[in-house]
Amino acid sequence: MQRVGYVILFVADLERSVAFYRDVIGVPFKLEGDGYVEFATQGTKFGLYARDRLDELTGQGAEAPGQPGGEVVFLVEDVDAEAERLRAAGVAILKGPVDRPWGHRTVHVEDPDGFVVELAVEIPRQPSEGQR
Repeated sequence: MQRVGYVILFVADLERSVAFYRDVIGVPFKLEGDGYVEFATQGTKFGLYARDRLDELTGQGAEAPGQPGGEVVFLVEDVDAEAERLRAAGVAILKGPVDRPWGHRTVHVEDPDGFVVELAVEIPRQPSEGQR
């Protein structure tokens, strides 16, 4: 396997999460149905699924698979401008904007279910401590 087809987050409140990703983060909406929402992203598809319908999907209850974890990364043109836009919208910034040695400038926020959302732009890689 060499390609990710979808990233789907199991969320507590589908409408609240759609509003966050569509209206605050700015990901274009594509479709909705049967407890699932998909956004119009290029490459890997990004979707949300209502946690209270997990029994239909996986046979697990609404509490599975446990506490939210992980992050979703969206590539943007200007991380600093996005950070200012998010602050103005009342979103708490977890960290950033900051340059990362692996070649990204990032800002991190949290979505309504506790998933970390990273906005990133590629920058030149910085040598690590051992490579100087």
